[in-house]
Amino acid sequence: MKLKNYFTEFASPIGTLQLRGTDSSLTGVFMEPHTQPRDAVRDDAPLRDARLQLEEYFAGERCEFSVALDAMGTEFQRRVWEALRAIPFGETVSYGDIARRIGNPRAVRAVGLANGRNPIAIIVPCHRVIGANGSLTGYGGGLERKRFLLALEKCAMEK
Repeated sequence: MKLKNYFTEFASPIGTLQLRGTDSSLTGVFMEPHTQPRDAVRDDAPLRDARLQLEEYFAGERCEFSVALDAMGTEFQRRVWEALRAIPFGETVSYGDIARRIGNPRAVRAVGLANGRNPIAIIVPCHRVIGANGSLTGYGGGLERKRFLLALEKCAMEK
């Protein structure tokens, strides 16, 4: 039996976020600009918990997410995304750090590509990955959003 796909949208401090998922898991968090999914029905109810957790995150009240995730990707991409989820709230690591964590220290570029294809932004915190020299590097949502998310987490940690 094929799972029914849903989406919803809501305003956030970094613009409209679009959530996608099924009755049992979140499959995507997308920032503007985003497209309307062709195979999904607009329905807020199945994604209510994910939205609430993101709103709590933006309010500085949540440091960890507990929604069930189901990101579609290759085995390598999923390993990278799991490593991203292990980055502590408010901390940053380099692409090389992630490559070492997944046991493939020479795969820095491949880690960067997998990071860029992360379909569950914020919850799978690809924004916490920076350049080896400490500089902010590319982010699918744009560097301003990356700066905002990192500053939000820093402020929440100082509370």
